Amino acid sequence: MTQEQLAEKCGVVRQTINSIENDKYDPTLELAFKLSKTLNMKVDELFYYE
Repeated sequence: MTQEQLAEKCGVVRQTINSIENDKYDPTLELAFKLSKTLNMKVDELFYYE
């Protein structure tokens, strides 16, 4: 899935997905759950806290 496709499914722009991937942006809780649902993963599999 491309960044553009993921962004569209989650209701954000591609740059948001890129920023999340590059640790430049922390998504809202709502977006984190949308991403996990879209990618069929648990939130804690996508994100971690140090």
